[in-house]
Amino acid sequence: MVAEDRDTAADRNECIMSPHKSHEVRLASRPSGVPTADNFTLAQTELPALQKGEVLVRNLFMSVDPYMRGRMNDQKSYIPPFELGKPLEGGAVGEVVESRTSELKAGDAVTSNLGWRECFIATPKDLHSVSRDVPSLSIYLGALGMTGMTAWVGLRLAEIQAGEAVYISGAAGAVGSMAGQLAKLRGCHTIGSAGSTEKVKFLTEACGFDKAFNYKEGPIAEQLHKEAPDGFNVYFDNVGGESLEAALSALRVKGRIIACGSISVYNDEKPSPGPSNLFNMIGKRLTMKGMLVFDWLDQQSAFEEEVGAYFREGKLTSKETVVEGIDQAVGAFIGLFEGQNIGKMVVKLA
Repeated sequence: MVAEDRDTAADRNECIMSPHKSHEVRLASRPSGVPTADNFTLAQTELPALQKGEVLVRNLFMSVDPYMRGRMNDQKSYIPPFELGKPLEGGAVGEVVESRTSELKAGDAVTSNLGWRECFIATPKDLHSVSRDVPSLSIYLGALGMTGMTAWVGLRLAEIQAGEAVYISGAAGAVGSMAGQLAKLRGCHTIGSAGSTEKVKFLTEACGFDKAFNYKEGPIAEQLHKEAPDGFNVYFDNVGGESLEAALSALRVKGRIIACGSISVYNDEKPSPGPSNLFNMIGKRLTMKGMLVFDWLDQQSAFEEEVGAYFREGKLTSKETVVEGIDQAVGAFIGLFEGQNIGKMVVKLA
């Protein structure tokens, strides 16, 4: 639990009763290596009075994602770093509690990038309306949210074709599990790696992967050769490090790599050496593409239409690891780097 600068945890949901109070997680110091609870603080804040054109939103679920670790460093990146003493940001889904605009009404469900807090005030342009006709609104942080869209975009960039073989590292996570299922729906043969027997079972039994292995049970290159002796056409990289090096050796000629994430090195205090076999890029005429889902937001409607249809038809499994309470959000975030989640890690706030 992070430190609290309030008298009691009993008023955690006070913003429900009073639109002027909320609790939020702030970055207290910049982590060195793996983040700890001491790097964060939980604070109570007073919200200003609602003005014309604004809405008050109560978050119901918030997302914790590995990419947030990079924003905790004081260095330039594709997204500005988090500010010390200020609340963190990230995906969230909530409901409008009060509205002073005709565009949204009380009870409407909306997504935003204003997670890590219970309540907030915003204008409609900062929000995205979503339907309540789903089993849980948390689906908009996973299968039908940015993680699902990341998988969808990555496979489009890879230009996968029916009959091709696709290897996905970090396959039991939010992005990896969706990428594998979408690749199967496109007629591909899928291989996944994950960090436990339970996760391997999840991949083959729930997500329909053709092959899966536990990368902790031996050298990845050896296990990959066993499960894909003829290699594969596409590598969807969520891990980097040893997994990327193994994939460079196993990819077929004219194979493609989608560089989505490198969770294995996010907490390194010094840069890790690059793959020792990068020469395979030349000999095999490989292609490697980096991707950021934020570049594709103009395609969000197309993603929601396609993947939403799969979900409604029961063709997709959406697995979540849920923790409750904003005071548990930091623990959930740190848990990502300890492999505590299967599927999407979300924090239930109300």
